[in-house]
Order: sequence, then structure tokens, then C-alpha cells
Amino acid sequence: MPCHNQSLNNVTTGQEHNLTKHVRFAASSNSSSVPVAPSSEAVDDVNKQRLNGNCPNGGGLGPDVLNLGPQLKLLPLNSQILELQTIIRDKTTSRGDFVFCADRLIRLVVEEGLNQLPYSECTVTTPTGHMYEGVQFERGNCGVSIMRSGESGISEKMSLFLLFSCYFTYLTSFRDLCLSIPPGEAMEQGLRDCCRSIRIGKILIQSDEETQEAKVYYAKFPPDINRRKVLLMYPILSTGNTVIEAVQVLIEHGLQPKHIILLSLFSTPHGAKAILQEFPEITLLTTELHPVAPTHFGQKYFGTE
Repeated sequence: MPCHNQSLNNVTTGQEHNLTKHVRFAASSNSSSVPVAPSSEAVDDVNKQRLNGNCPNGGGLGPDVLNLGPQLKLLPLNSQILELQTIIRDKTTSRGDFVFCADRLIRLVVEEGLNQLPYSECTVTTPTGHMYEGVQFERGNCGVSIMRSGESGISEKMSLFLLFSCYFTYLTSFRDLCLSIPPGEAMEQGLRDCCRSIRIGKILIQSDEETQEAKVYYAKFPPDINRRKVLLMYPILSTGNTVIEAVQVLIEHGLQPKHIILLSLFSTPHGAKAILQEFPEITLLTTELHPVAPTHFGQKYFGTE
């Protein structure tokens, strides 16, 4: 299973090449090229083509058409995903319907994120005694949740309270701290629903009130984070600054960018470009590229409007 709580073994160059070969939708050799953000007209045109099934591989190669490179991967668009996106963006949507649809969309993104993990072939014996040839995911994966106080309705004082609380105990979610505090990052539960025993690290980031620059207040990871594949979770990519700061922290802990899979629900072309330009080896998975991101997501999801 991809979420087994065990570190990766030391890999040689040959083994590392073998893992890369077994990653679904592997990047092409042009991944180092500088991405160029498309216009809003190009985004809308390609999204319509994806919905009509006119893009290659059912829309899975949409990012190539948008010149953002093969490391950006869009979920193939269908009516179900488009309806979820529509309900989430609709200002008249009740919070109950919003959370329900957001959780459904999160689950789809998480499932596809797991598909990006390396795997190897294996053979098992069925209850009837037959041999079945299948696959098994490589061990040593974990999740990292980016927490943003301004986007989840948590004040600066509460952020500092979380910081000192986390200093004494490693919390798996805000529920462990206090029932009155919103749950952990919105995408975290979706990952746990797929991987019950997966380790999840946390990065707490807050914008400076004067400069509006993203600052890392706290980071807690498994001790062997540098040897794991990381599913980095952040629902809305607007400018990309928050994710860039989070990735920099992971790199400082010894993790290679090529071992990071960024899971996001919505992204702007500008945000995607900024991240891939700074870290060309990262895999970025999202459901939509659109110039206007639903920045109300955090307040609506956590009920802090």
C-alpha cells in the first residue's frame, strides 16, 4: 500500500531510474523548460475542449497545450467534476453542500495523487489458488499539510497558541487540540480516508501584516522526511507564494523536489507558473486552471465567514 508507515530504503542510481519509469504519467525530458502562463482565453478554450473530450487523453495533456509543462497534471474533466467546481464557486451554496462537494473533489484529487506514486509488479495467490499478477506501491510515503491562519479563520494569537501547543505534542489534527478549533487542513482527512496509517507533517504559514510576505511559523515532519515521497496538500493556489515557502522548508530538511507531489483543488495559471518556475521537478496536480481562484474556500469550509 502507498501509505504504509515505513521509510524508503536507500536507492541506488539504477533503482531510482526504475522507480521513475514506474510512475504513471511520467514527465518528459522537457520538464526543465521555463513554463509560460497562458491567457484567460486560452484557459477557457482548453477547459471547454477538455469537457468535450477533444483534448489528448481525455484532457490529461491540457497543461502541455497551455505551455505549463508536463509536471502540471490536470484531472480529466467530466460533468461530475465540473458540477463540483460549479457548486464550490457558487456564492449561494450552503455550507453543508459546500463541504460535501469539497470533500468529494478532495477525494478525487487524493486518489489521483496516489496514482503518481511509484509501484512495482508483484504476484499474489487468490483464495481459489490461482496466481494473479498485479502491482504494489513502494513504501515510504507521507503527507504534509500546509496550514494558513488567514485562510482558515485562525487569528495570529491562535496561530501562536498552536505553535506552542505543537511544541509539546505532535498533533494529527486541530481536533486533538480543542473541539472549538476548526479541523486540520481541509485535504488532510481525504488523505486519511485513503491511507489510514499514513504519517502527516504540518507547516504553519502566516502572511506578514505589513509586507504580506509568507512566513513559516512552525514545521513538524517525520524524522526521515528526506527519504520519503511527499504528498503536499494545499487546496487553493493563487499566487503560489505559500507553497514556495513550504517547499523551501522541505528542501531544507533534505527532501528533493522531485519527490514532492503537490495536491491542489484549484490553481491560477500565475500560481502554477510561479511554482514550476521555482521548482521544475515538482509534480503539481489540480482539477482546474483559471485566472480567478475561489479564495473564499477556507472561510466557507471552516465556517468562519
